Amino acid sequence: MESFNSFNNLFLDVWNNGVFGINATDIIVSLVIFLLFYLLRRLIARFILNRLSKIVSRTTTQIDDAVIEVLDGPLKFFPVVIGFFIASSYLDLSQQNQDFLDLLNRSLITIFIFWLLHQLIIPFSFVIKNFESKISKPLVDWTLKGLKILVMVLGTVAILELWGIRVGPVIAGLGLFGVAVALGAQDLFKNLISGIMILMEKRFTVGDVILVSGEVEGVVEQIGFRSTLIRRFDSTPVMVPNYKFAEQSVTNYTRRHHRRIRWLVGLEYRTTIEQLRNIRNQINSLIESENTFAKNDNASFYVRIDSFSDSSIDMLVQAFTVTNDWGEFLKIKEDLAVKIIEIVEKNNAGFAFPSQSIYVESLVNDRPEIFNPKSKNKYE
Repeated sequence: MESFNSFNNLFLDVWNNGVFGINATDIIVSLVIFLLFYLLRRLIARFILNRLSKIVSRTTTQIDDAVIEVLDGPLKFFPVVIGFFIASSYLDLSQQNQDFLDLLNRSLITIFIFWLLHQLIIPFSFVIKNFESKISKPLVDWTLKGLKILVMVLGTVAILELWGIRVGPVIAGLGLFGVAVALGAQDLFKNLISGIMILMEKRFTVGDVILVSGEVEGVVEQIGFRSTLIRRFDSTPVMVPNYKFAEQSVTNYTRRHHRRIRWLVGLEYRTTIEQLRNIRNQINSLIESENTFAKNDNASFYVRIDSFSDSSIDMLVQAFTVTNDWGEFLKIKEDLAVKIIEIVEKNNAGFAFPSQSIYVESLVNDRPEIFNPKSKNKYE
C-alpha cells in the first residue's frame, strides 16, 4: 500500500509539474488546440478560398484567378501557424522557454509570409509576360526563377537572423570563396553572360532554325545558363557553349520573311527568239498570277535571259515565296518546276544539257594515200 501511495504521489507530482515545469493538463489542452487547427486546416483554407473565388469571379482578369490557385498551400499552413500560437500562449512557461516559443512563432510567421510571396510570383508572371514582345520568353522565365530564388534566400536569411545567426560574416566568407571560384570558372561566367546577352538581344529563341558558323545548323530547343541545345536535322542533339554565339556569326533562318527560288533554266541554242520571249512572258505571268509568291519591293521576282553558257541559253528565274515554312516551300518549288517544264514543252523548245560538237575539216588539196600493200614473200 505504501508503494502505491508513493507511486500516486509521484504521478501527481509529475502531472502537476509536467515537463519543464508545465502542468500536464495545460500540455494536453495545448496539444488538443494545435491538433484541432491542424485537422481543420483544409476546411478553413477551403472556406477562405470559396469566399475569395466568389469575389474574383466578378472580374474578367486572369491575375486574380491565378492568385486564388496559388494560395491553397499557404492558406492550409496559416491555420497551423495560428494553432501553434494559441497553443503556446495557453502554456505558463518560464521566461527562457517563453522566449524559445516566441522564436518558433516568429519563424512560422516568417515562413508563411515568404511562402506567400513565393507563390504570388506565379500570378505576377502574367504582368511580366506582357513584356515578352520587348524581351525574349526565356529571359522572362529566367527572371521569374530568379525572383523565386531571391524570395527563398531572403526568407532563409530572415529566419537565421531570428535565431541569432549572423549572416553578414557568412556572406563575406562566401564572397572570398566566390572570388576564388570565379578565377577558376571563367568559362562558366563567360557562358552565363553570353546567355544573358542572347536573351536580351533576342538573336534567336526556342524553335528558331539557326546556323552557327563552323559549329552546327539546326533547331534551337533550349537556351540554358551555360549552353544552348540545338537539334540538328538528323535529330542529333548538340550542346553549344553560349560564348560561341558571341564569337561566331549566327544566321537565323526563321527570321527571314520569305524563301527564295533562284534557277538558271538552260534552253537549247536552237531555240528561236520568239520562243524565248514566249517562254519568258508565260513564266512571268505564271509567277505574277500565283498568290504563293511575294510581290513587294523587298521580294521582287525576275524572269530574264541572263547569259550564254557553253551548251545553253540561260534564263534567270527568281522569286520569293510568301511562306517561310520548309515543307510548304518545297511544294511551291515543285509546282513551279513542273509548270516551267510544261511551258517549255508547250512552246516546242527543249532543255539543254552539256554537250560538245566536233567539227572535222576535209583535206581538199591533199587526198590521203590509200595504203594497200601487196602481199609479198620476203624470200622471193
